[in-house]
Amino acid sequence: MARRALILLEGLPRGNGLLYVQAAQRLGLHPITMSTDPAQYDYLAAERSEAIRVNTENLDALIHECSRMRATYDIAGITGFSGADESVYATVGKLCRHFDLPGPSPTSIERCCDKFTQRQLLAEAGIPIPAYRLAANAGDVESAAADIGLPVILKPAVGSGSSGVRLCRDVDELAEHTTYLLGGKHIWRSSPRMLVEEFAQGPFYSADIMGNEVIGICTADFGPPPHFLYRECTHPAPLTDDEHRRIADVSLSCLQALGLGWGPTNIEFRWTPRGPVVIEVNPRLAGGTGPRLVQLAYGVDPITEHIKLVIGDEWNLRKRHSHTATARILYPERDGILDWIDGDSRAAAVSGVAEVKLFVEPKTPIVRKADYRDRIGHVIAASPSLAQSEAILQRAVDFISWSITPFPNLRG
Repeated sequence: MARRALILLEGLPRGNGLLYVQAAQRLGLHPITMSTDPAQYDYLAAERSEAIRVNTENLDALIHECSRMRATYDIAGITGFSGADESVYATVGKLCRHFDLPGPSPTSIERCCDKFTQRQLLAEAGIPIPAYRLAANAGDVESAAADIGLPVILKPAVGSGSSGVRLCRDVDELAEHTTYLLGGKHIWRSSPRMLVEEFAQGPFYSADIMGNEVIGICTADFGPPPHFLYRECTHPAPLTDDEHRRIADVSLSCLQALGLGWGPTNIEFRWTPRGPVVIEVNPRLAGGTGPRLVQLAYGVDPITEHIKLVIGDEWNLRKRHSHTATARILYPERDGILDWIDGDSRAAAVSGVAEVKLFVEPKTPIVRKADYRDRIGHVIAASPSLAQSEAILQRAVDFISWSITPFPNLRG
């Protein structure tokens, strides 16, 4: 009898690929990662997990490889483990349709990945969103910002992980970021299309959903503007029953408007004087520490339950406990060469700390990109109460330190 395999399509080197591999193995599956460059996932060798080099942007090549594998394996399911690239899931959906496997609607995923199309569909459904305009050039950006009123958010219409997203507080910042996006520094996969959006101000919340069920709602703080880098995330968010219900109701309306509702979705909000305003709908699991926080807070492992859904097994989102889990994301304060970084073992030894991860080694060059790639580590703590979890987290983070020597000024 052929061994049951789970195909994992591409992702991020610092994403949740390892958790998918481990969860698949626990479920008795043989995980096979398909990647343009498998070497970027260092855990594959450590886990002795199979990988196949293939151009993951070429659907025909992926179909060919999966067809070839069916001679050896029973392919139980296909999914992506990306934490911040929804386009992977559109490809996953197409592969699942081709091989008649459970999977998301590729059309719905593609509509959702285009932030302008997503905004249009949400607006048509009467869902509260920020004011927005589409722009293709500097003139469009300038007139859109004048219509909406500064400050505005300027970002690519297609993209993820906060890449190219910036708060523009005045005309100089707007011009500077427009030049950045259009001047060759930002990589466009297609012709440049930008969104100019009203800056919706208020507390940030994020709903984690599987199928049509809201598993939990977290809150997050960001580092200093003009960029949007997650600094701290907490599950569950301290909400009243009414606030929780309102966010959950809007979340389910988003799924309906966008044709989602199969598999994981992550929806970001700002709580404004209008109530919950939708910032973005991501047709995937939350990236980074998100799945781990959900597991620690509620006893539900969203990655395992996602895999069960993918392979057609019965899944279970029943909460097993109610704790507060909180994460601090670590960022470098400057560009340069990382001389040293330590304290992680002492941080991990603090009672109540669930995870400490450092992503960089000494002598690594640090060049900040103002997006998810800037993360150099994280610490996660969990306990029965918010105050206790925050205290544990701070105690652990205080143990971690590093030194960065700035690059030499070569201008003389």
